[in-house]
Amino acid sequence: MSLWTAAEAAAATGGRSVGGWVASGVSIDTRTLAPGDLFVALKDVRDGHDFVAQALEKGAAAALVSRVPDGVHSDAPLLIADDVLSALEALGQAARSRTSARVVAVTGSVGKTSTKDMLRTVLAGQGCTHAAEASYNNQWGVPLTLARMPADTEYAVIEIGMNHPGEIAPLSRMARPHVAIVTTVAPAHLEAFQSIDGIADEKASIFEGLEPGGTAIVNGDVCTAAILRETAAGHAETVVTFGESAGLDWRLIDVQVHRAATVAKAEAAGEKVLFKVGTPGAHFAVNALAVLAAVEAMGADRDVAVSDLGRWHPPSGRGTHETLMLDIADETLTIALIDDAFNANPASMAASLAVLAGTHPEDGIGRVAAGRRIAILGDMLELGPDEMALHAELAELPATQSLDIVHCVGPRMRALYDALPERKRGRWVETAEELAAQTARLIDAGDVILVKGSKGSKVSLVVEALKRAARGGTREEEEV
Repeated sequence: MSLWTAAEAAAATGGRSVGGWVASGVSIDTRTLAPGDLFVALKDVRDGHDFVAQALEKGAAAALVSRVPDGVHSDAPLLIADDVLSALEALGQAARSRTSARVVAVTGSVGKTSTKDMLRTVLAGQGCTHAAEASYNNQWGVPLTLARMPADTEYAVIEIGMNHPGEIAPLSRMARPHVAIVTTVAPAHLEAFQSIDGIADEKASIFEGLEPGGTAIVNGDVCTAAILRETAAGHAETVVTFGESAGLDWRLIDVQVHRAATVAKAEAAGEKVLFKVGTPGAHFAVNALAVLAAVEAMGADRDVAVSDLGRWHPPSGRGTHETLMLDIADETLTIALIDDAFNANPASMAASLAVLAGTHPEDGIGRVAAGRRIAILGDMLELGPDEMALHAELAELPATQSLDIVHCVGPRMRALYDALPERKRGRWVETAEELAAQTARLIDAGDVILVKGSKGSKVSLVVEALKRAARGGTREEEEV
């Protein structure tokens, strides 16, 4: 498949092409590069120019560079531009301009990646759909996602994130969505913002990139809903609200959380909509409302989307549920793992703890007579000066009262550990490596275990240790 010819890429970026190459993909990482990719030599922790020779050896069609790297022949297939990131942005903008795809952009303090993946699942059944496999939502991830978009794409889903003020609007203007979603606004990245209102202002700036006649979809339950609505009204032809509160356009009126799925009933324009999401969690059902609202706004078939929504499962590290067998000789000796180790802030932590609180451990099959609800929680990062108080407040959540043991990882989680009743305190450790080494001694057959924390807390190491402890293997939960 031809994604970019040398001439097309040169015209898009204003660069100079060496050779008559044709690229079938775009890559920024030699570890995942596929033969035929255009390798983009971005400068981050390392300078991508140092890896150009390796990329070409691995079969890259060409490399986007700002100079001919050392060890690379001057006649090697290259696209030479003044600035690599600017050229990648131009490539993304050109890809967006040459397609007639209907585009939806998603942001939010919580749920943007799962919402993006839900949208990809339900739109893929209705046309050629493009979305990033991973959480590529920053200043290089958005143009990379766009640059990878085939010209014949019919639906595109673009995730947009931020760490600092002023990041979302330029990325939205690059994506030029027809529909834009704010999943929620919650305390996250407070190091860079003075208040949650500031976070709402930044999230709402996604509407600045809407195409004429566009639709804004906003969470009507959040305390900053008025900010979202006001900004949306200034940029969108139509503003659609969703959530659980009375008077919203898409309102969740009933949720039943089962072992491996969530069944929900909603009301939209006076019509009842029954749907299922293929994982437990009421918060997933709320995000699904935004998905269905976006499907309608994009002109796709809602009934088909409802059917396909039941096939969606969260990506690894974002709330996946697995049964781990502790003994290959006895399939009854299992633990249930909820892997949510990729991201955390107070809102997402509360949602995940609520999922854990609603689970049903198995009694009488392990060394301990009763199965336990166990939380292994890593630091929530980038919360600013109130970070210790925000960690301690997790002890007051109703869901926390239903847990048996809470293990805490990291210096910030010490605040939660100290706030917990002594009967719920498990272990506190400075690093995830320490707890991972102890994992086998912390679990027993029948337990349900949630592992959650910001990516930087590295609690994914505990997930890996749990899976190693599961000598019998793993199996996915059966759906209702």
